[in-house]
Amino acid sequence: MPNSLTRPAGLAVAALIAVLPLSAVSCSATQQAIDCGNTAVAVSSDLGQLSGAYQNANNDPAAAGRAVAKLRTDLGKLGKNAGSANVSKAVADLQTQADQVQRSIDAKQVPDLGPLGDAAGTLTQVCAR
Repeated sequence: MPNSLTRPAGLAVAALIAVLPLSAVSCSATQQAIDCGNTAVAVSSDLGQLSGAYQNANNDPAAAGRAVAKLRTDLGKLGKNAGSANVSKAVADLQTQADQVQRSIDAKQVPDLGPLGDAAGTLTQVCAR
């Protein structure tokens, strides 16, 4: 009788040992997917607001500054909370470009939004992997 209980328990332990490394990989991929999802929602909303602010700059010149400030705040939170190193780096790069846009706005210059768009594209590539 004890042998009949020991064998299933041993098989269960062996199966658990075999599955644990796979779950670690899976958790890493899952964490990156969650980070990417959260980041995508926040960043796309903020970039949409920034785009709208630039299109409407004649009516509300300060809106672009507010939109960039919100983007920078959200990126700061996302970067701190990202569990994936790849997502964290892509968010940091996007933060750097948002900071550059903010400096241009503060200097009353027209910012080049190309690098900001490129950094957003890099984040998309990281999340697509």
